[in-house]
Amino acid sequence: MRIIAGTAKGIRLKAPKGMNTRPTADRVKESVFGILAANLVDAEVLDLFAGTGNLGLEALSRGAASATMVDKNIQSIKIIMENAILTDLVRATIICREDVLAAIRRFQATGKSFDLIFCDPPYNLGFAAKVLSCLEANDVLRQGGIFILEHSRHEKLPEGLKRIVAYRSEFYGETVVSFFTKQEGNNSENCSVPG
Repeated sequence: MRIIAGTAKGIRLKAPKGMNTRPTADRVKESVFGILAANLVDAEVLDLFAGTGNLGLEALSRGAASATMVDKNIQSIKIIMENAILTDLVRATIICREDVLAAIRRFQATGKSFDLIFCDPPYNLGFAAKVLSCLEANDVLRQGGIFILEHSRHEKLPEGLKRIVAYRSEFYGETVVSFFTKQEGNNSENCSVPG
């Protein structure tokens, strides 16, 4: 697991020993960041279920302004900090040890929002659907922003969302990366597709 491009290119990231983490594979990450290339520079990024900080740090390496990493596991928090220091991206990194849904509600309460939100939860435990519903109810993704959700192809995502609208899905074996954007109103035909 390494940073693929940008200021920290080639740096290998640490991963917790003995933890049940499932970092995003390099080939999946390279594809995702290729799709997002035009949206990264100066973006404010949120990385939910951050794990090792892999996605948030890749975004910073490629020119994002800041990355807020959220994970409730103390071992993950320590690894994210180590990786932020290792990549020399610590000054642009904000680390929150917190439940993901609680963090989204806190950001809503404080008026904090983001251009890009990554979410790579454990598969097939219902987290993907819960986060989508929570983002629908809270103004944390900016207008025209992008929500990137990595999930199992077997997971059922909520239907009938009005503001968080899917516009693209990429399949990598059992893994799906779904891209959503935020729109006002409830007419999905008016959705402008980023990048």
